[in-house]
Amino acid sequence: MQFSFGQCHHRSSLLSNHWVSRAMFNRLKSSSWAPIALRLIVGFGFMQHGYTKLLKGPDRFASILHALNVPAPHLMAWLTILVELLGGLAVLLGAFIRLASLPMAVVLLTAMFTVHLRYGFSSIKIMAVTSAGATFGPPGYECDLIYLACVITLVLGGSGPFSIDGFLAKRWGPNSTA
Repeated sequence: MQFSFGQCHHRSSLLSNHWVSRAMFNRLKSSSWAPIALRLIVGFGFMQHGYTKLLKGPDRFASILHALNVPAPHLMAWLTILVELLGGLAVLLGAFIRLASLPMAVVLLTAMFTVHLRYGFSSIKIMAVTSAGATFGPPGYECDLIYLACVITLVLGGSGPFSIDGFLAKRWGPNSTA
């Protein structure tokens, strides 16, 4: 087998690029970046749920809450929508995570115990598959627990880089986001 200088140079260049890529990957896989993924999915997920309730009309959600015997269903509908929209935005931006997490946890636990618990753990229950596609049954409490675990992780581990909490902690000290 014959090698020319060009091939050797190409191989050393590939090897060099591999180590550079590996070093960059090792830097990026640091646990300090992990909260960004949690913030994106939890923040977007909460905001999507709040937006959907707002789009369909708070009165429609209030009637669901009334059927579940939730006290003051119209007030609770609006409070839930606000928690989902504003709490989701706070998580997305990494702002005041500790403060936003409590009402978000209340919404999750309420949904879990009043709606999803009776349907078991799994959030995906395929009832049938037809030519029109899959038909799913009611979701269990799995997603509630996943969201709750993510929120708790953000509270305990911090908001990570590119967060308002991180900016405030650098500017005014670690207890500035209470």
